[in-house]
Parts: sequence; structure tokens; C-alpha cells
Amino acid sequence: MTRNEVTELVILQKLRKQLTWPQLAEAIGQSKEWTTAALLGQMTLTAEQAAKIGDLLELPADAVEQLQVVPYKGSLPTSVPTDPLIYRFYELVSVYGTTFKALIHEEFGDGIMSAIDFSMDLQREPDPKGDRVKIVMSGKFLPYKSY
Repeated sequence: MTRNEVTELVILQKLRKQLTWPQLAEAIGQSKEWTTAALLGQMTLTAEQAAKIGDLLELPADAVEQLQVVPYKGSLPTSVPTDPLIYRFYELVSVYGTTFKALIHEEFGDGIMSAIDFSMDLQREPDPKGDRVKIVMSGKFLPYKSY
């Protein structure tokens, strides 16, 4: 069973069992953001976490094993996303990427924001004009080193 097949099975079983990402996250003691990324094939679960998810979703043993394998990161099928929601993030980086870069460099110096030492919180923000999506991302600053 490939990692992509496991991801498809996880999504199918989640739907069949009417579970939510937060419920799955609670079962393994992680955030809904990290757990969702993991179950969509972008993070590695521990043996204990994989076993709990396997039990909840009634996954076969080979799927549980695959959840513990370090994945090939990066899940977009094309360089420019075609899914409208994901494309908006691409658009956001296209429009504001240079702003992020300029402000981070001015505040921290020459370096990057880590996507490894990273956390994210996604919440619904009620608004009378239409609910908003609030995403807070926090990544460790990693300065470039001279050598």
C-alpha cells in the first residue's frame, strides 16, 4: 500500500465514520492542524499515534505502518495550484511574499522562517459581514550563517 493510497483510505474512513479532524487530533494528543497534515501524508506519526488512528479508522496493518514512514513532503500536484482555495494561498504569497520577506528581514535580519520548527492555528472568526478564516502561523527564525 502506497502513502497516497493510505491518504485516500484515511479520507474515506474519516467520512464513513463521520469523524472530524479535531476528533482525530484529540485521539492522538496533537493539534488539528498538525494531525490533518499528518493524515494527509505530510508528517510522520509515532507507532502509538498510528495505532490509535488505525483503530479509530479501522485501517489495515500496512496502512498503520505507512503512517510511520517519513513522507516525501509537498503535496500539490502542480506548481501553480488549480484548486480555488489553495490557489488563494498561492495568490497571497504572490502578492504579499515580497512584503513578508522585507518585513522579516528588517525585523530579524537575513534568514528564513522555518516550516519545520513551526506551529499553526486555524479558527473561524464570526463576522456580521460573513465569517472569516483566521490563520496564525509561527515559525522559528533561522538566520543565514557565514562560513
